Amino acid sequence: MLILTRKVGESIRIGDDILVKVVEIRGGQIRLAINAPLEVRILREEIYDRIKKSNLESVTYGPETMERVKEMLK
Repeated sequence: MLILTRKVGESIRIGDDILVKVVEIRGGQIRLAINAPLEVRILREEIYDRIKKSNLESVTYGPETMERVKEMLK
């Protein structure tokens, strides 16, 4: 993991197309402005984790689920 120190108004670049700028530091929070192409998905980690968990749950089938599906197909 790369760790950088930036002040308000300073930025970092990720590749050629992504710019992350420190907009404000207040208390224990940092506000970031992210400029990236529209096809780059940007999510807060807790949202990413929720989506990942939901996706895993949707493809996990237990024996009870399979029995219900069998009954529905009759």
